Amino acid sequence: MDKRLEPIVKDIQEKFSATFDEFRDEVHVMVAPEQIVDVLTLLRDEHKFELLSALTASDYFPQVAPRFHVIYQLSSLEKNITLQIRVPVNGSSPKVPTVTRVYKVANWRERELFDMFGIECEGHPDPRRILMPEDTEGHPLRKDFPLGYEEPQFTFNFDEIDLRKPYAKE
Repeated sequence: MDKRLEPIVKDIQEKFSATFDEFRDEVHVMVAPEQIVDVLTLLRDEHKFELLSALTASDYFPQVAPRFHVIYQLSSLEKNITLQIRVPVNGSSPKVPTVTRVYKVANWRERELFDMFGIECEGHPDPRRILMPEDTEGHPLRKDFPLGYEEPQFTFNFDEIDLRKPYAKE
């Protein structure tokens, strides 16, 4: 672990009983969903993480508890360090509190989180879809989302595939 991150991770552990792991010199701090606003406020105000550089999720389907990890990637431009905060979320009704009060940029990223993964950010000021049409059923980045598939057409299977393609009728 980067020596500059050690006191920050210890501070989060002491104040929030967080756990952490490290993979290829990247530190992942795990916190409970109800603590995320307080953790991010602490990191912004006391440890100078002024940029929420990414907000996304990982889907661990078919695992249900937790099915998702909501991932907050923070950067300190002053210190030139990054830190990843992860929030485990169950798959039955995935919800996390909104962090738009802490980082304004979270507004758009939380909408994308709902749109792509179906993870609701409670208290979000504008919880509409942002990328997919309103009538889209499901969430495309979930592992159980059905894939659209079209078999690749090559010279050796052209005739066979061409027969199955739906063409407009005049």
